[in-house]
Amino acid sequence: MTVSSAALRRAAVLVLVALVVATTCTLLGRWQWNKHVARDAVLATFATNWSAPAVPLASLVTAPGTEPAASDEWRSVKVTGHYLVGSTVLLRNRPVDGQPAYHVLVPFQADGGGVLVVDRGWVPVGNDAQRADGVPAPPGGTVDLVARLRLPEPPSDRSAPPGQVQHLAPAQVLAAGDIPAGTLAYRWYATAVSERPAPATPLAALDTPSTDPGPYLSYAVQWWVFALGALAAFGWMARREILDDRVAQAAAAARSPAPAPVDASDAASRPATSRGAGEPTASAIPAIRPATRPDPPAPARRRGRDELAEDALIDAQRPRPPR
Repeated sequence: MTVSSAALRRAAVLVLVALVVATTCTLLGRWQWNKHVARDAVLATFATNWSAPAVPLASLVTAPGTEPAASDEWRSVKVTGHYLVGSTVLLRNRPVDGQPAYHVLVPFQADGGGVLVVDRGWVPVGNDAQRADGVPAPPGGTVDLVARLRLPEPPSDRSAPPGQVQHLAPAQVLAAGDIPAGTLAYRWYATAVSERPAPATPLAALDTPSTDPGPYLSYAVQWWVFALGALAAFGWMARREILDDRVAQAAAAARSPAPAPVDASDAASRPATSRGAGEPTASAIPAIRPATRPDPPAPARRRGRDELAEDALIDAQRPRPPR
């Protein structure tokens, strides 16, 4: 049985929608998969470098202005120099355990090298949310520093109070600390591990980074399941459109009236020339008439007393013939 063009159009639209939805979900799943791969690479680098022994900074960064390889992030380095205490900068909006806090950033002048921005730890926000109540000073004089290299954050386009920054971008930190432009500086920053001599008042240590891989893999799987579900659901609806159309056509054919039977009298009245050679004549076709029954006689109605009395009165008034 053929399918109507309207049903085919509806089925084609459903198939097209299925392809669009499935393609979109597949691309979104791949996007989440790429984020999972990137996060997995970061965690692998972290696991490799976090416990590795410290090496001289010059072995990873040959000169200020050059960048180490991305695989060197979290690598511990040793450097000797002194802190530029007067150029301390606070990093805003870095909560710790759900509490507002500031990271303390102090430029470190390496001996025979450039300036390295060091994240020494954090301090809580003071009574005035725009600043900290007191920031412990780093150790003075020559310091043997062990720190971990970190990739810089992108520069921020938001303003901040004097002596503060929104992102940990070394160039913006040095500018906020009034370091003269053109000063030789490293493009990465570092998080302090140990300082010798130790500071009189240590800062709160930074938390160990989270090794949670994140929900990216599960999100990717969910998007791909949605893609398969879209193909199955819309494909099923397209199939139902075709099947329902066939059922409707079959029902319409069943409801159509059957052709009327040919009456024998009509066949007899047709001329012989209109009949086929093998078609029997009208005389050969017995007339089929429906059996009829005679109508039953109507029951006689009984005459009432009033009618009988009236007939008797009329008979009495008629003239009688002479004898």
